[in-house]
Amino acid sequence: MNIHEYQGKEILRKYGVSVPNGKVAFTVDEAVEAAKELGTDVTVVKAQIHAGGRGKAGGVKVAKNLDEVRTYAEEILGKTLVTHQTGPEGKEVKRLLIEEGCDIKKEYYVGLVVDRGTDRVVLMASEEGGTEIEEVAEKTPEKIFKEVVDPLVGLTGFQARRIAFNINIPKELVGKAAKFMISLYNAFVDNDSSIAEINPLVVTGDGNVLALDAKLNFDDNALFKHKDILEYRDLDEEDPKEIEASKYDLSYIALDGNIGCMVNGAGLAMSTMDIIKYYGGEPANFLDVGGGATAEKVTEAFKIILSDEAVKGIFVNIFGGIMKCDVIAAGVVEAVKQVGLEVPLVVRLEGTNVDKGKEILNESGLNITAADSMADGAQKIVELVK
Repeated sequence: MNIHEYQGKEILRKYGVSVPNGKVAFTVDEAVEAAKELGTDVTVVKAQIHAGGRGKAGGVKVAKNLDEVRTYAEEILGKTLVTHQTGPEGKEVKRLLIEEGCDIKKEYYVGLVVDRGTDRVVLMASEEGGTEIEEVAEKTPEKIFKEVVDPLVGLTGFQARRIAFNINIPKELVGKAAKFMISLYNAFVDNDSSIAEINPLVVTGDGNVLALDAKLNFDDNALFKHKDILEYRDLDEEDPKEIEASKYDLSYIALDGNIGCMVNGAGLAMSTMDIIKYYGGEPANFLDVGGGATAEKVTEAFKIILSDEAVKGIFVNIFGGIMKCDVIAAGVVEAVKQVGLEVPLVVRLEGTNVDKGKEILNESGLNITAADSMADGAQKIVELVK
């Protein structure tokens, strides 16, 4: 789950991570009032969307008076920002962070991620702050420093100081920077984060170390332990189809293609998307109904796929292990009857109760194309859609 920058800073502030003072605003008048309350000579007006690259897209403005705050708030609120992370459709700005300006001397990057290669949390940092870390990794990888954290010990003081020295934090501020990183690590672990990025971390003219930006993502599987974080969820930032899928515990991600996919198992779902592309098609979604899906779940999955107007055909690819083919078949038949299918449907079933499943489909009287294998099904749906 993603949250907004101002929400991330609220969490970090509780752990002693230094962040600028700021207030969220949903209207232009609220933005001006927030700037008045802050009372600083310089105020930053920042668009709040779940995407990076806001500054380059015109979503971050520096105001020198209240009139400029009003002008920038009117300009940004309601605007659709298109960044490298939003895709060409962009995201509409519905809230702003009004934040005090600060005297920036130098910008750095600090981030925490879960590294699957080491099964550890890794602290990464670079003196190339304000730039996407992927760009730094590509052009100047020697400027990225890493510390692998032992989960039993946590991020140690000497690791944090070593990172601070490596990225050339001023010597007199190394202690503050190390404390900042340890506090960030504690917030990351306590809240079951999957990513915590501070880009930029800044050193200010008055000798402070601040998180000028904050991106925190959380492990969906751990949210049952964090009701307070779940309250931060902004449904306006999520695809309505993905929201509906989450109600039925379906793993769904919308894509840009026109062939809807319904598969059981994440690995098989990935393979299904790959083979559709191999035969010249474009998948419209990733959809894993899981190993223990019911007929009701399959029906809802079908409805979600068909709610995407771009879908011109559907490929159901089921390998029945725990999931029984007859349950899938019953769900498919029920869904088609409920929603009224007007696009081609190809179904490939294999595994537990496969004969019974095929029998249900054959006797349904519906226009369903059977496939003998995954490759056969992919070829058939691509041809039918074309």
